[in-house]
Amino acid sequence: MKPNDLPYNLPDAGGHFGPYGGSFVSETLSHALDELRRVYAETQHDEAFQAEFHRELKHFVGRPSPIYHAKRWSQDLGGAQIYFKREDLNHTGAHKVNNTIGQALVARRMGKPRVIAETGAGQHGVATATVAARFGMRCTVYMGSTDIARQSANVYRMKLLGAEVVPVESGSKTLKDALNEAMRDWVTNVEDTFYIIGTVAGPHPYPMMVRDFNSVVGKECLWQMPEMVGRHPDMVVACVGGGSNAMGIFYDYINEPGVALVGVEAGGHGVDSGHHAASLSAGSPGVLHGNRTYLLQDADGQIRETHSVSAGLDYPGVGPEHAWLKDSGRAQYVPINDDEALAAFHTCCRTEGIIPALETSHALAYAAKVAPSLPKETVILVNLSGRGDKDMHTVALAGGLSL
Repeated sequence: MKPNDLPYNLPDAGGHFGPYGGSFVSETLSHALDELRRVYAETQHDEAFQAEFHRELKHFVGRPSPIYHAKRWSQDLGGAQIYFKREDLNHTGAHKVNNTIGQALVARRMGKPRVIAETGAGQHGVATATVAARFGMRCTVYMGSTDIARQSANVYRMKLLGAEVVPVESGSKTLKDALNEAMRDWVTNVEDTFYIIGTVAGPHPYPMMVRDFNSVVGKECLWQMPEMVGRHPDMVVACVGGGSNAMGIFYDYINEPGVALVGVEAGGHGVDSGHHAASLSAGSPGVLHGNRTYLLQDADGQIRETHSVSAGLDYPGVGPEHAWLKDSGRAQYVPINDDEALAAFHTCCRTEGIIPALETSHALAYAAKVAPSLPKETVILVNLSGRGDKDMHTVALAGGLSL
């Protein structure tokens, strides 16, 4: 498929987005994934399943989430008009609950009484623990000890909801290592356990399935933006770690060639410093966690350590659909460093009265950077992926303050 061929219909039957994606797993997991693909395909055409999913989104999550015009910030910048898609207003405080509900319903359909998850910033862990409580499932969440230290509030929330939180001490003790441990658990307990993956990565069908469940975000924008401003936005901006937040809003705009798609990665201390998590900006293709995609790796294919002030972006890879969107030219990916994200965090708080997640703050920083150079009639839509309650400790430390 060429970059602008329409309609967009990836992945193919093997879970490939061009040369990316696929399923690189052990034989034990291969059988489990075959079953998952079969059951998920059934749910896509099951009206009762889809009705229950959307009923949960409406009455449990609180969808649709609104669009908000950041009018004061736009005026201060003196250029394009910036709008927020308010995923921070969802139950649990982020977009993650959209796909965890969907996956939990699939798990129930498959007769799996236990769910597991990995988490970095803790939002996916909280969302998984939430739906496990909602549907009466046992829940175990793997989380790097580094992230546990900087996301203690979310750890407590998971435990309140009945989840077991398992600290991971290997590697960099962050998201990559948590995912490794969750995969090991799944291999060992595949008969009664469903792995609720938190992003659009992993073996097929996870990149497609997570995208599909979270695409409710973009589908709402397709009618909300014309209702609010009379047309589609000129640009959609979203932060990218693994990429579920961005794919959720990008997907339904891929077939709208007049809408620019911009994914914002964690530039850390700067891409040239080597201390970052910008896989698409500075990585190369390889295989990690069951799929082929862009990775941060050395000349021998060993995964490099990453850094981001934001736990949710601190991952050395990215979903394979983003890799294809980059290579095809349909989406652009740019890095924003820690200092820029923190500055945007504070500006959003003081100008709009909204405390954004540090992940989202990367996207906000990019929007604020480009808005002044664009005409005032230009419309930028930022996916405000979550709220920043979880980041108070990190922001306080970065500012030399104490809580």
